[in-house]
Amino acid sequence: MAAKKLVLFDFDGTITTRDTLLEFIRFYHGTFKFLVGFFLNSPPIVLSKLKIIPNWRAKEIVLTWFFKNEDIDQFNSKCKIFASAYTPALIRAKALPEINSYLTSGCKVVVVSASAENWVKPWCDSIGVECIATKLEVQNGKLTGKISGKNCYGPQKVVRVNEKLTLSEYDYVTVYGDSSGDREMLSLGNGKFYKPFRD
Repeated sequence: MAAKKLVLFDFDGTITTRDTLLEFIRFYHGTFKFLVGFFLNSPPIVLSKLKIIPNWRAKEIVLTWFFKNEDIDQFNSKCKIFASAYTPALIRAKALPEINSYLTSGCKVVVVSASAENWVKPWCDSIGVECIATKLEVQNGKLTGKISGKNCYGPQKVVRVNEKLTLSEYDYVTVYGDSSGDREMLSLGNGKFYKPFRD
């Protein structure tokens, strides 16, 4: 019987050249509002970088400023447009061939991302891989600006992987990441690749 192999990929910075949250906000609201929003929200962003407040808190502040009370159907419609029309240009040249080689050889491939599944999953669906990502809270058909559950970052990536997958079923696990937020997920791998697609 052929060995069962699992491959886990971080998304932002590993598969893509840039953070898709930032690119999505610019796409959704335009450059002017993007710049204004990040200027006004720069204090919590800096505090997060300095590890004074948690990553998820700064993220919720940004999400609230840009997306609170947005209609979820309109939001998801724009997410699909972003995934099909804009995300392909952000994919690292060496990443997609690597993913396709794993798919061709029968591996299970899963993207595990701190970005919202609303715009990550449509891209994953388009290439035939599974997606585990941060979920956004919705109430009465509108975004609240908060994260539903926990941000899929750092240790939470391992929690979410174990919720969806039984790792003991796989003979070999390969993990790709590019930042400290992937450290715990990288520890799951028999094979580990850190910043593998940088030119």
